[in-house]
Amino acid sequence: MKILIIDGQGGQLGAGLIRAISARFPECDITAVGTNAVATASMIKAGAAKAATGENPVIVACRKADVIMGPIGIVIADALMGEVTPTMAVAVGQADAVRILLPMNKCDNIVAGVTVSSMAELVEDAVRKLEKLIK
Repeated sequence: MKILIIDGQGGQLGAGLIRAISARFPECDITAVGTNAVATASMIKAGAAKAATGENPVIVACRKADVIMGPIGIVIADALMGEVTPTMAVAVGQADAVRILLPMNKCDNIVAGVTVSSMAELVEDAVRKLEKLIK
């Protein structure tokens, strides 16, 4: 299964996803794409074997992914303090992949009905959802 992790800002959410997925599903093919170099570096440090930065890598990787994971802002143009371009959001939204989006109530995008959870709890819940897809 080809899993694409997209993250921005400091890349801590993406790094947490990479660590958790790599530990539980070592057979999965994980690609990390950061919206900036700091996020990409953080995901590489977490163990991403394949990584890139920027708009075009998001577009290309979305075409190849079975599952796309990241903060909910990756489907919202100008989210993550402007790091998600409209083209990136469209690429994620139109990808022929399952999207597992983590509800980060930041950057003027607030998801109603979501209880307050730590990043670790969100990562664990996302990995459980991925596990259901894999099985």
